[in-house]
Amino acid sequence: MDETERDDHGDLVSRLEVIEAQPLASRAAAYESLHDELSRALESGPAGLPHRA
Repeated sequence: MDETERDDHGDLVSRLEVIEAQPLASRAAAYESLHDELSRALESGPAGLPHRA
């Protein structure tokens, strides 16, 4: 794991901690938003590689 990956991991853990501290209804919306963001990142794939359909 390089420095960027460690930073990304730490950022994700921090976001999850913030979400977990919220009331249940707010957590659901926050997890949905995080899921959508992570899905878009995965679908975009690594930079420079062709996107699979």
